[in-house]
Amino acid sequence: MIDIKVLRENPEAVRASQRARGEDVTAVDAVLAADERRRSSLAEYESTRAEQNRVSKGVGPLMGQLKKAQKAGEDTAALQARADAARAEGARLGARVKELEAVRNEADEQLSTLLRHIGNVIIDGVPAGGEDDFAVLETFGTPRDFAAEGFEPRDHVEILEGLGGLDLARGARVAESRFYYLVGQGARLEQAMLNLALDRAFDAGFTQIGVPTLVNHRTMEGAGFLDAHADEVYKLGTDDLYLTGTSEVALAGFHTDEILDLSAGSRRYTACSTCYRREAGSYGKDTRGIIRVHQFQKVEMFVYCRPEDAVAEHQNLLAQEKAMLDLMELPYRVIDVAAGDLGGPAARKFDCEGWVPTQGKYRELTSTSNCTTFQARRLGIRERTEGGTRVLATLNGTLATTRWLVAILENHQQADGSVVVPQALRPYLRTDRLVPGGR
Repeated sequence: MIDIKVLRENPEAVRASQRARGEDVTAVDAVLAADERRRSSLAEYESTRAEQNRVSKGVGPLMGQLKKAQKAGEDTAALQARADAARAEGARLGARVKELEAVRNEADEQLSTLLRHIGNVIIDGVPAGGEDDFAVLETFGTPRDFAAEGFEPRDHVEILEGLGGLDLARGARVAESRFYYLVGQGARLEQAMLNLALDRAFDAGFTQIGVPTLVNHRTMEGAGFLDAHADEVYKLGTDDLYLTGTSEVALAGFHTDEILDLSAGSRRYTACSTCYRREAGSYGKDTRGIIRVHQFQKVEMFVYCRPEDAVAEHQNLLAQEKAMLDLMELPYRVIDVAAGDLGGPAARKFDCEGWVPTQGKYRELTSTSNCTTFQARRLGIRERTEGGTRVLATLNGTLATTRWLVAILENHQQADGSVVVPQALRPYLRTDRLVPGGR
């Protein structure tokens, strides 16, 4: 959720962000109008409640005077009338306070709902446009020339099946399409990659956490996954819980409603979890293999930091991702994702895309997002400062995921069906080559 103060003080910046995202600019005006209604209703509520308190405080002394006069045998008609009038006015004001409280609550809810329709304000320099309007920042490595080597590259499915490492038919039988079994060398390769990623994160100062993969509504919504992409999320209706599509969700919720002391530096966490995505709207896309599936493994990095440190932390996350891809010995490029493809919580996102030989193009392998204060504001996470408390910033980034197997296998395949294992993975696999018939 964006800061309402930012929207009040600089609505044109928010309009520009909405425009770059390709989203509704008039939503800004709707929020401003709702904010004015809320502030107006709050002012009337508070002034009426103050008047109610003043009148109520006056009733007690009047009743005391009335009783005293009655004991003295004095004429109490005037005092009685004043006391009755005060009590009636107090009752009237009490009823009005309840009415205004309901109006205030309704205005609060309306403002909150409208604010959730506005994505995070993008950072200066983010390309405008949609999915195809990214900017290429860097390119690393050179794709292999398989023609010069004298053979046609196989796709990852054919390679894995040749290694006995993938069973799509049984995955569909026990679940449905886009589920799969990794077997033997396929499962070991995935686990080796995930273990290396966790070791790398540990060495870089990230604290490992075992996270829930089921979360409640507030956590899923607070992380920003129930806004524009709610149809991608699996929900357990009976329990009102959601299966997470990334451990970012549980990591974002780890410090919900807490005040953190960041005087010693940012809090950096990592988690490896099973992730679930419905892939709604992806009919006909990447139907072959394990590029776009309903369940996969992922190592995620997550950072809580001071807002002024967020840009530097974002660069550190990107550096961790690049170093990991370098260890996989893959050709890849880094892109600055366009505003319309950021997702609501992100103010800026960098993707690393690996070369896939059989597709002749780069495909997303990692993503790192600077969410500024968007998630923390929703989840009530603040930092302690000398002047009090303030909302902190959150960032996330992928350090390894099942999809990487596609690029690893296709780029390191050999004509005989074997696959050369990247040097960094060999200690985990205890071999330098995956071979047909191996286990």
